[in-house]
Amino acid sequence: MQRQIITTGFLLLSLISPLKVLAKDYDNIYVFGDSLSDIGNVFSATNGIIPPSPTYYSGHFSNGLNWVDYLASDLGLTLNLNNNFAFGGATTGTENIGLATLPGLQQQINNFVAANETADPNALYIIWAGTNDYLSYFFDGEPNPSNTVANLSTAFTSLVADGARDIMVVNLPDLGKSPFANFTSQRSNFFNTFSSEHNSSLNTELQVLSQQLSPDVNIIELNVNSLFDRIIAAPEEFGFTNVTNSCISKDLSVVPIDVPTQQVSCNPEEFLFWDEVHPTTTAHKLIGELAFSALKPVPVPEPSLGLGMLAYSILGAVSLLKSKITN
Repeated sequence: MQRQIITTGFLLLSLISPLKVLAKDYDNIYVFGDSLSDIGNVFSATNGIIPPSPTYYSGHFSNGLNWVDYLASDLGLTLNLNNNFAFGGATTGTENIGLATLPGLQQQINNFVAANETADPNALYIIWAGTNDYLSYFFDGEPNPSNTVANLSTAFTSLVADGARDIMVVNLPDLGKSPFANFTSQRSNFFNTFSSEHNSSLNTELQVLSQQLSPDVNIIELNVNSLFDRIIAAPEEFGFTNVTNSCISKDLSVVPIDVPTQQVSCNPEEFLFWDEVHPTTTAHKLIGELAFSALKPVPVPEPSLGLGMLAYSILGAVSLLKSKITN
């Protein structure tokens, strides 16, 4: 018995030789987190005020669909608010930096467990949170990555205890390269450090959990950080012309779910970021494709140079951890 890690090199080999890779068909998808995955919960809770239309698309914190919409579509599943527990402003704990009455990640998990005596073992579960823990620096002082990762571990083990078996955990992009931080080197370095500490600690925690949990629990670690670094390093490969600024401007002194103060003229398809925190729907689509490739890694025909570079960048951002797989 041993834990197998399917890494970049293994996946790239599948482009050359037919390797058998296990893939699973899910019968549902459940999502927990913050505004990066919220498809209308804050919008519903605020009677359509936040995020404001038409600047933001149909309750999404972007100019269109977000990554879980794209992933669900790729998997042939229907994603709705009954299965999406993510709220904009949620921290990994019990706080919400947008509206205090809205839930953090822990309440989301607790609400799901309370409503589901036993989690569907054939469903996919997604946890992506942490950004707001670090944005809370503007209000509550210096954040603590150890506490944030501990909260994520608690959320993960709670789902496992309820019966979840396939759980995707997403790390953070380099927040220091986000528009809200990159306009001063001091702020950029600050958020870069916490993003790095967060991702390193999260990876270590998932490695530990993969050794401790039952062999039928699959940890799917999605490396969005690597994907964003690749996009920012070579934006033209992805069709972007601006990976530094945002399409729309907001007051940087307030939380990321406020009403934007100004909209600028831009082609959102060429921008990585819609506002100072949230990606455009074009970027969300790339994240969705990344997630799908982690779940359905299959051999493909020899690609063209352009497609090959895209495949390399996407596959290079994926690492799939599977607990204690037998040789």
